Amino acid sequence: MDKRVLFDFEVEFTNGGGIQGQEFRLDIDGDDISDEELARYIVEDMRLLMVGKVRILNKKIINEKHKRRSAGED
Repeated sequence: MDKRVLFDFEVEFTNGGGIQGQEFRLDIDGDDISDEELARYIVEDMRLLMVGKVRILNKKIINEKHKRRSAGED
């Protein structure tokens, strides 16, 4: 079974405002991922700009089939 991480997050922007996500799921390689790696992934994948703080909350690793296709899959 594949590994995924289930977590909540909050992103603050340096120019004001922010976004948050609850029960967000992300495919991962391996058995764990650091909060810093998760934060970086969210910012890069969502192409967020002017990011201040990113908080990762309620993180847990779950066994669940990956949803994203690999680069080589059609």
